[in-house]
Amino acid sequence: MGNILLFFVAAILFSIFGLIGFVFQLLIILSNKERFKSLQRYFLKIAVSIDQMGNVVCSGLFNAVLRKGNGYKFGNEDETISSVIGKNKKTGTLTKTGQTLAFILNVIDKNHCISSIEIDEISPK
Repeated sequence: MGNILLFFVAAILFSIFGLIGFVFQLLIILSNKERFKSLQRYFLKIAVSIDQMGNVVCSGLFNAVLRKGNGYKFGNEDETISSVIGKNKKTGTLTKTGQTLAFILNVIDKNHCISSIEIDEISPK
C-alpha cells in the first residue's frame, strides 16, 4: 500500500511543480554564458528520464510487441528503451516491429540503439 501512496504523492507533486520547475530552470540556463550547451544537456536529461519512465510504464506492451519471448526484458527503471532495443538487436531477439523501431531510431541518430546500451552484459533478465 505504501508504494501506491508514494506513486500518487509523486504524481501530484510533479503535476504541481513540474511546469514551474521547468520554466525556472530554463530561466537559469538562459542567463548562463553557455546557453546552447546547457540547454542541450538539460533537454537530454529530460529525454532520458522520460525514456526510462516509458521503459517501466510500457514494459508489458514492449515485452509483448518489440522482443521475442527469450529476449532481454523491458521494465528496468534505470534503463532506456533504446538500451533494451540495442541489447535485443545484438542478440537477434527483436520482433519485426522492434526491428522497425530500431531502424527509425538509428536513422534519427546513427547507431543509436547499440550506442545506448548502458550495461555490457547482454543476458535476459
